[in-house]
Amino acid sequence: MTTTADNPTDIFCKIIDASQTIPLRHSVLWPNAPISQVLLPEDDKGIHIGAFITGKTGEEPDNSQSGLVAVISLFFESWPEESEESMIDSTSDKGQSSLGDATLKEISAVGEGEIPTVRFRKFACDSSFQGRGIGSRLLEYASQTIAKHQLGAKVIWCDARVATTYWYRKRGMVKFGGTFWKSGVEYVRMKREL
Repeated sequence: MTTTADNPTDIFCKIIDASQTIPLRHSVLWPNAPISQVLLPEDDKGIHIGAFITGKTGEEPDNSQSGLVAVISLFFESWPEESEESMIDSTSDKGQSSLGDATLKEISAVGEGEIPTVRFRKFACDSSFQGRGIGSRLLEYASQTIAKHQLGAKVIWCDARVATTYWYRKRGMVKFGGTFWKSGVEYVRMKREL
């Protein structure tokens, strides 16, 4: 197997530590903001996944940052309630209800009668690797392999920047609720049934 940055078949996705997500989150999502902008209080309760460019022999990457080109973080989280509060500008995400631990075996079950939903956050792909299918592969791995098959989720959702909604629609996601602002950026919620 030859490894080229243009060949998305040379991508390996795996669970990583929350700390490994920080450099990409910062450089891609909020490069002009303090690093605190990309830290989540519930990071220790999430499942963090990285997409790596594999080595020339196709070997699995080690646990370093080497080859890490995209990240996404998953959290068990109930549906957001639509209210006037959710439509105002906020620099913090209030009302989090993340459950579980950093390991798949210890994730808590959802409450009786609730639809098992997983929210993804802080999805970032190195700008020099965008447009090559890497983000699509990582989102699919996070949605199907982790959220659906290992966590039992029925729906995955996110707060998407309005500017990215076309990309998410192409991957089967639909808008729900109205738009709202966070840190001066307009967002809309999007979901996909699994």
